[in-house]
Amino acid sequence: MPRHLCFRRETLDDIVRIAVGTFTMRPYVFAFLAVYLVAAVTHLGWKKTLTFTVAGYLIAFISEYSSINTGIPYGWYYYIDTTKTQELWIAGVPFFDSLSYVFLTYCSYTAALLTLSPVKTWRWNLVTLETKSLRHSGAVLLLGSLYQVFLDIVIDPVALQGHRWFLGQIYGYREAGGHFGVPLSNYLGWWIVSLVLVFTLQRIDARVARNKEKPAGIANLPFRSLLGPVLYLSVLVFNLAITIMIGENLMAITGIFMFTLPIVIVTVLLVRRANRYSSEELAEHLTDYPYLALGNEKSN
Repeated sequence: MPRHLCFRRETLDDIVRIAVGTFTMRPYVFAFLAVYLVAAVTHLGWKKTLTFTVAGYLIAFISEYSSINTGIPYGWYYYIDTTKTQELWIAGVPFFDSLSYVFLTYCSYTAALLTLSPVKTWRWNLVTLETKSLRHSGAVLLLGSLYQVFLDIVIDPVALQGHRWFLGQIYGYREAGGHFGVPLSNYLGWWIVSLVLVFTLQRIDARVARNKEKPAGIANLPFRSLLGPVLYLSVLVFNLAITIMIGENLMAITGIFMFTLPIVIVTVLLVRRANRYSSEELAEHLTDYPYLALGNEKSN
């Protein structure tokens, strides 16, 4: 076989191996991504979801590339490219890591919507009476970005212990930080980037497909309004389970205590607000989103 053909064959084999490895080494990431796609597409439509997926990934990648080279915005850290020949890396950043920001942002955004929206329940279903003003509000921006940071406060310490579970030791900090080895600058950077990501999602939602026709992909699945928040809880439970599995009990207890009050508050608010919306709130929801589940329903 000619040498150039052998080279091409080896290159193709390498590409296939890395593509397969990217998925098989991080199946949990792609499971979360699949739930995100179902939740976001049925909520926002294909066009907005794909636009944000690309934009969110690029923002996350730029933030990580900047931080490993300049220390901004997360502080100085580095990636250990031990899996570079097994999974996809781009300019020194693992592909799956930047991709994770996308579904973390969406589930945090929808958790904020669930916290702030009026709620209607009927026929074994639950719908948040979202409006355009609420979706694009500063309150959702602030709360959604903080929800995302709270997730990272649980995720980063256990990820730093990746050599003790199937993640592997893929990164570290130049200097050990005060929160289980993670510096506080990391969380400040996460909040800044989370603000940018949630704001980007809000702008995409506001500018893409402005007409009132039903965007392609939207579906009124039962309990669709809970898909994003359930994804949020799934990511939280997954990381707490890993923390307990590797024997980091103090780290796990800290995370559980940190989330107990927010979860209780949201649950109590959800129960108390169910079917206690005003006629004006329902009318605004139906005006903004006539194609959603309540489009053919009448108020109680």
